[in-house]
Amino acid sequence: MIGKDVRLERIINRQNRKTVIVPMDHGVTVGPILGIENLTSAVDKISTGGANAIILHKGNVKKGHRKSGKDIGLIIHLSASTSLSQDPHSKAIVCSVEEAIKLGADAVSIHINLGANNEKEMLKDFGLISSSCQEWGMPLLAMMYTRGEHIKNEFDVKVIKHAARVGAELGADIVKVNYSGSPESFNEVVKGCSVPVVIAGGEKTETDEDLLQMVKDAMDAGAGGISIGRNAFQHKSPEKMTRALKNIVHNDYSVKKAKEELNS
Repeated sequence: MIGKDVRLERIINRQNRKTVIVPMDHGVTVGPILGIENLTSAVDKISTGGANAIILHKGNVKKGHRKSGKDIGLIIHLSASTSLSQDPHSKAIVCSVEEAIKLGADAVSIHINLGANNEKEMLKDFGLISSSCQEWGMPLLAMMYTRGEHIKNEFDVKVIKHAARVGAELGADIVKVNYSGSPESFNEVVKGCSVPVVIAGGEKTETDEDLLQMVKDAMDAGAGGISIGRNAFQHKSPEKMTRALKNIVHNDYSVKKAKEELNS
């Protein structure tokens, strides 16, 4: 679809078809954590660093998107739950594709927790959102995680590649999953998924080098890019960290070169 292709080019690099996404939707889940208390300032730093797109909830679009005049893709997140819930793995749909279009979204995203108690409801929501995205020519990013009492290890390549495949099977244009820990194992995830796979950043890493190495390994394994939030916007220099990540994803920087520029 022409409309979807046009929108996709607003959230990816047109030359290499890779993407650097910085999610900033954490306020619903855990509140105004460090780095996103002032969303306008946070988005400005991430934009300056060269990210392709950010992820926001609908209520923050006016406050956080393109206020600095810099061009950056907008992905509106449709799912929500809070850490205060008895079942924080249960995600509810809080925004429609049509509403996201009215807000100027270039794409939408949903969060699915496979293995959670209400997996079937989330999968039903996925199907409905996917159909709506197809109707409106709206790109869909599916955040596919494996979380629940029956999931022994959410970083096991077996469950990660299953999650990625579910995302592709149900109509996502980009799938976001955990990194499986090695280029060899993550290549299995990429090979089993028919759409681009981006990695999540997860909890704040202990060192910058740990993060940069993870990103480099994922890209070497064939990843379609990254979707990293806290490790970017909570860094002491969000702009420099975003630029370092961008240079690995888009310019094939080595970890050493990216780290040198980060620390310069």
